[in-house]
Amino acid sequence: MTMKVKDLPYERYTLEQGKAAFADFEAAMARAKCKGCVIAAREKFLDEMDHYSTAASLANCRFTLDTRDEFYQKEMNYYDEVGPEFSDLITKYSALMLDSPYRVQVEEELGSELFKSYEVQRKAFSPEVVEECKRENALTTEYSKFMSEMTFEYEGERLPLSVLRGKVSDADREVRRKAAEAIGKGLSENAAELDRLYDELVKIRTEIARKMGYENFIELGYYRMGRTGYNREMVEKFRENVAKDLVPAVSALKEKIAARLGIDRITFYDNDVYTEGEAPKPVLETEELFDVAEEMYYDLSPVTGYFMHAMREAEAFDVEAREGKWGGGYCTAFPDYKQPFILANFNGTSSDLDVITHEFGHALASNFVFECGEREIGIGGMETAECHSMSMEFFAYPYADRFCGELGTKYKYKHLLSALTFIPYGVIVDEFQHVVYEKPEMTPEERKALWRSLEEKYRPYLTYEDIPYLSEGTRWQYQMHVYESPFYYIDYCLAQTVAFGFLAKAQKNSRVAFAKYLEFVKKGGTESFEALVEGAGIASPFKEGALASVVEEVSKIAEKLEAEL
Repeated sequence: MTMKVKDLPYERYTLEQGKAAFADFEAAMARAKCKGCVIAAREKFLDEMDHYSTAASLANCRFTLDTRDEFYQKEMNYYDEVGPEFSDLITKYSALMLDSPYRVQVEEELGSELFKSYEVQRKAFSPEVVEECKRENALTTEYSKFMSEMTFEYEGERLPLSVLRGKVSDADREVRRKAAEAIGKGLSENAAELDRLYDELVKIRTEIARKMGYENFIELGYYRMGRTGYNREMVEKFRENVAKDLVPAVSALKEKIAARLGIDRITFYDNDVYTEGEAPKPVLETEELFDVAEEMYYDLSPVTGYFMHAMREAEAFDVEAREGKWGGGYCTAFPDYKQPFILANFNGTSSDLDVITHEFGHALASNFVFECGEREIGIGGMETAECHSMSMEFFAYPYADRFCGELGTKYKYKHLLSALTFIPYGVIVDEFQHVVYEKPEMTPEERKALWRSLEEKYRPYLTYEDIPYLSEGTRWQYQMHVYESPFYYIDYCLAQTVAFGFLAKAQKNSRVAFAKYLEFVKKGGTESFEALVEGAGIASPFKEGALASVVEEVSKIAEKLEAEL
């Protein structure tokens, strides 16, 4: 009988256990006489790190399910406290693997990507910054809890942000406007705390970087993301190509949409609307939605169908929005139980459908690692992981009518154009962080001015006019990645470009495209990002002209969908 996620036993993994495991590994490496001895010692140590990862993930999961739970709040505080010391153990472990006299033979067997990751791990942490990292962790958790418990006044009731955001895409423009105003006013009431938290996070991360010998946090931030196949200069070039090839196309598209909607200019609360009339959304109740999703996954492949069924059997989804629940969405995994888990906040919009495709893509990749992957390399870097999830969203297109009824075509049209117009927003988030960490002394007002200037650069068609607080340049304050996961956000943009490549393949032959996708996912992080992408027959996002090709391909698909609206 399948064990339910809610019944998975939790036991704190202590720092003492971790130190003992590392001491055993260190001793085994010292007496190692061959390649096999090193690999055996590594496997034993990784078993212990799986125990740690499982315990920390369970604690985080149960904390995010209810941030008011005092027991798991204390457990999160514990992992925030000991996390940097575990990072120190991992750094020392990586150094021993890199410096082993049997490195060449081990690398031949386990692969060069693993050893590249060891090099990055060595650069991403130092025991000198343990105390500062503890402070950073505590601040990140404080922000997560703060945002999860924040409610907003809307039409006489208090709503969590996850629910209110759903109203910003309502078919009724007045509902959208009031929802946007409510978000702005609610954030404004908490402006001082939001500024304080970000100030302190920027300063502590800068202090950590400088103490480790870096000029600023940017280089360290890239190492923390585990990037081995691309660098800051390549990301800057990608942003330049977005400005050159994508922004003009998106601006023209938005002008066309504004005309269709009968408005002069796209405001913030119009930005998620692409057609007049009723907004596309699932016409099914939650359980029915999952029933249809399971049928879809069995149709795509027995592999995905069986896995979706197993996830449901384990009750490995928590998707209902409620007060006290963390406001975002994620997929995590519990290695000891070989069990992925998905958290989301359904709000009755088309984004609910994206959850059971996007997050399912992450879960599928995790499951492949459990079944046949290299557990330490895992699913790959975040840019690779987001390819798994964002591509899966597009494979749901043939089933849109089953989810959204007669609004299925509207859903595909909105999803397609939302995906395209997301990329300029994503690079705003990325460039914003680069400038902030280059100039950590910036004041809150300077950061807001920076955000406004980047909006003008990448989304010149959009206005925040007359929306309280948001018009000041504060949209980033509820983009949780900015506080919690610096430099993560560009990975969504890179992955979106790759996902369009899979969509183009699916337009020609969906079965062949999905088989290629499964092959891509099963590889996990065993190859560099660009090698994985090129192996799938898709142009690298960093390649000159890649974004121009995306615009051309998306325009063709959009025209076909427009004819069916």
